[in-house]
Amino acid sequence: MSEETVLYERRGAAAWLTLNRPEKLNALDDAIVAGLHEGIDRAAADREVKVLVLTGAGRAFSAGFEIERGPEDKSAEGWREALEPDIAVTMRLRTLPKPTIAAVRGWCLGGACELAMACDMIVAAEDARFGEPEIRFGSGPVTLLMPFVLGEKKTNELLFTGDAIEAREAERLGLVNRVVPAAGLEPAVDELVRKIAPTPLAVLKLTKLALGRAYEAMGLSQAVTANLELSAILNAVDVPEKREFNRIATEQGLNAALEWRDSLYGSL
Repeated sequence: MSEETVLYERRGAAAWLTLNRPEKLNALDDAIVAGLHEGIDRAAADREVKVLVLTGAGRAFSAGFEIERGPEDKSAEGWREALEPDIAVTMRLRTLPKPTIAAVRGWCLGGACELAMACDMIVAAEDARFGEPEIRFGSGPVTLLMPFVLGEKKTNELLFTGDAIEAREAERLGLVNRVVPAAGLEPAVDELVRKIAPTPLAVLKLTKLALGRAYEAMGLSQAVTANLELSAILNAVDVPEKREFNRIATEQGLNAALEWRDSLYGSL
């Protein structure tokens, strides 16, 4: 895998992809995006793999895309070119013709929350927290899957406030399938894989295709494509708050900028 930023492991009928930057809370960067593509390719080509599992090393699934990561050209066109690969890897995960499971512990934010939502099922540890805080950075969700996962009103609340929700609340809302103690996360996923694995791969693929077409009929891909244009424009918008955040980050470091931001909103 790409510099081992994404680990690939076969466990019986499952291929486990592990985001492997624990010292950075598995923040998503170009190497991880490349590693995810490689891992998805590998799992798709292996006929012994019935299920793909996505998880994160250490104490978090992922804190989302690195804040410092962005195009040198800050125009809407520059942002569009930068955001397209992020959407592409999320949608590749969603359309993989095999069932997918996100095994989530700790923070699952922003683009990482979209990766988890792109999976067919989510199993969460009790300490998991989900959210899309991009609005607090003058940005917005890139792939915009949440409206297709949650109801309209709760999606609106989460995307307008940037708040995060705890695992049990995510389960109540239907964002995750089940919540288990932290020590039981991988065993719970293994048990889910065990229930899926006896089904012939051809049947799993056709079932996944049928489900995908149902969401296509609801306009999922059309919504994602339309949102790319708006997200590029949104990221290019020049507002005083964004300039101040960037100034503090440059002069005092990212942690100081985050503290300044949280003084406006409160912590997640």
